[in-house]
Amino acid sequence: MRHRKKGFKLGRTYGHRRATLAALSCALIRHKRIRTTLAKAKALRMFIEPLITRAKEDTTHNRRQVFRYLQSKEAVKELFGEIAEKVNGRPGGYTRVVRIGRRPGDGAEMAIIELVDYNDIKPVDSRKTRKRTRRGRGRGRRQAAPAATAPTAAEQPPSPEEAGASETADAEPAEATAPAAAESATETAASAETTSHASPSTEEETAQDKKKTDDA
Repeated sequence: MRHRKKGFKLGRTYGHRRATLAALSCALIRHKRIRTTLAKAKALRMFIEPLITRAKEDTTHNRRQVFRYLQSKEAVKELFGEIAEKVNGRPGGYTRVVRIGRRPGDGAEMAIIELVDYNDIKPVDSRKTRKRTRRGRGRGRRQAAPAATAPTAAEQPPSPEEAGASETADAEPAEATAPAAAESATETAASAETTSHASPSTEEETAQDKKKTDDA
């Protein structure tokens, strides 16, 4: 029978179990939040809370008693300094155990143990969550609706302002080409007159050459 056997064995001997809990306690004092198995988290809560209660009264005897369990001067110094000031007004319940599911490898139930007065320190989750979208028949209908409305918008008649702007744009090139056409007509007439005046002289020269040939 398990009479007077309160506590967690953790699959270890007494010395090994005490060393494990001391290491976990030092890590919790340093980081204020650690992740471990649920059984170790519950055992650690029973191990460290009496030490935090002792740390509220800073005496040489209490420091020696806590160092007897933790075996770390840095952890004892931080426990009696910063943490003791934080939990001074709390009568108990200095830690919190939160279950976070099972470990993928062996299926062990995992948990986070943290100091209650330091709950503003939240772990950063590096995993990115993917947004899942449902694909259905309505997606094709939504894409077909804008395509069907596009030709209707293109066939609408232009507004009066747009029509007036287009007529003005058409009239400006016509006015610009009218002087050019008049100038080209004037040049053509002048060249024709020059040709008509030049042709009699050419005929006279031809007649004179023919007369000289006959005399010879």
